[in-house]
Amino acid sequence: MTAVAALAAQRLQVSLGGRLIVDVPQLALPRGRWTAVVGPNGAGKTTLLKALARLLPMQGSVQLLGRRMEEWPAKARACTLAWLGQGEPGADDLLAHDVAMLGRLPHQAWLAAPSAADRAAVERAMRRTQCWEWRDRPLGQLSGGERQRVLLARAFAVEAQVLLMDEPLANLDAPHQADWLLAVREFVSAGRTVVSVLHELGMALHADEILVLRRGRVVHQGAVDESVMHAALRDVFDNRIEIHRVADQWVVLPR
Repeated sequence: MTAVAALAAQRLQVSLGGRLIVDVPQLALPRGRWTAVVGPNGAGKTTLLKALARLLPMQGSVQLLGRRMEEWPAKARACTLAWLGQGEPGADDLLAHDVAMLGRLPHQAWLAAPSAADRAAVERAMRRTQCWEWRDRPLGQLSGGERQRVLLARAFAVEAQVLLMDEPLANLDAPHQADWLLAVREFVSAGRTVVSVLHELGMALHADEILVLRRGRVVHQGAVDESVMHAALRDVFDNRIEIHRVADQWVVLPR
């Protein structure tokens, strides 16, 4: 029996300003895995991710865990599919803890106070992203990297089955990028799915699978350690990179 994909799409097209930005006839992203979406600037990575989340007008169909998006009740879908966009705004006067608690809204009844389970989920998420210590500070008093860690905590706090993240490493220094990597691995080891758009190709090579885009089309999809994958990456980046195995890790070097 074929495993149900976390996200699948058929005849997916997105046009912006009369120009076709994404054209993906068929796509299936595996469940319980981390897929990194990579490609050169203008490849359509963010647009594709937004289309999979049904955040912009599109043609075609998208399925979440084998069920068409439009068939999901809004509340159930929000509990199952979480989203973190790049450069997301936030009210500067909100406390960091309150921002992270927004991730629990899909789990709460209308106007209900946070439950003990909500509070525990938020604490887990904030500790996971190393921002629990400033939970009582307003968002406007945080640096760019600190703010990003709070937004990451909000996304993790949903505890969704599928988590989409667009440029989640923005403003994070190297140690906190490593923390993010560990958090993603922990999330996936629990049977959940992560799909992340990344500019940091070296970090993307830690994923389970990579989806390579160029000019809005899928060039290749497959496991990180496949030689054909490395060839596809070299090609879309105009043969300006090399991928090598160093100290049991894949690294990207200039060619």
